[in-house]
Amino acid sequence: MVTGANSLLGVNVITVLLAKGYNVRGMVRRPDTIPLRDENIEEFVGVLTNPSDVREAVSGCDIVIHIAANTAQNSIRYKDYAVVNVAATKYVLKAAHEWRVRKTIIVSSANAFGYGTIDLPGTEATPIAYPFTKSCYAKSKKEAQDLALQYPGKDMGEIVVVNPTFMIGKYDGKPSSGKIITMNYKRKFIFIPPGGKNFIHVEDVACAICNAIVLGKDRQCYLLANENLTYRDFYAKLNEVTGVKRHIITLPEWLLRIAGMAGSCFIRMGIHNAIHYNNMRILCVKNYYGRQKALQELNMPVTPVSVAVRDAVDWFLEKGMLQA
Repeated sequence: MVTGANSLLGVNVITVLLAKGYNVRGMVRRPDTIPLRDENIEEFVGVLTNPSDVREAVSGCDIVIHIAANTAQNSIRYKDYAVVNVAATKYVLKAAHEWRVRKTIIVSSANAFGYGTIDLPGTEATPIAYPFTKSCYAKSKKEAQDLALQYPGKDMGEIVVVNPTFMIGKYDGKPSSGKIITMNYKRKFIFIPPGGKNFIHVEDVACAICNAIVLGKDRQCYLLANENLTYRDFYAKLNEVTGVKRHIITLPEWLLRIAGMAGSCFIRMGIHNAIHYNNMRILCVKNYYGRQKALQELNMPVTPVSVAVRDAVDWFLEKGMLQA
């Protein structure tokens, strides 16, 4: 059973599961939202914050992969994230325990761990660090992760946590992380923050998650990471992949901080937006991560990020979400 079955990661995970011969039940909120059609996919319509829906979705399954989460960046209220990212994870774990599921894989976030530098990237042993300690999303994912790792109970199957970094690839229907491409694709001038992050092809993440069904160790976390890039480096790859020269202009940190202060004021007035102070601080740091454990224990493949960018651009063009 896969939650968030119509998401960027959910669709890619189901694609790999089908290729490996699994029968898959995908949990979604609305019918007919999984873009894949296959006789081995069962669509289950339910609400993740409803314990009885979760219990029914898990029934009869031996593996649960919990992907669904609130990833929005336009709120500064922790409860907006906890209701999905923490409470729903608790419902999934409880249902998995009740139905004696063999293995439950919880998809967390790399930002539940502390980041590092290009020479000394963050690992599974690095404690969460500022400004992510002030991020409601990162804190909620850390709380859900701790809940999974410490989950008690006799006859509870194995629990594995995976921590992807920033995923790029096809099947990004909203788009979600693909906004980093779509919002700047037609612009001649791209204004970027001074920070950076770790990027990874979503197909590599999907493969690692599916490998974790067999290879993942109980109560262990795995950072799923690939290339540590500044935002300038990332957009240089977009230029290279598309053959279009976009002028990349780095904004100063002080300007982003001022914009963040204004955005936070608007949120307090009830006008939700993603340009609040902590988000602007996050865009100014280089949150870099390592991948050694996932390579060694999950046999995670490593695809160049330029390929991920090409796959995403081609898919957006095919779906009419971008114009050539």
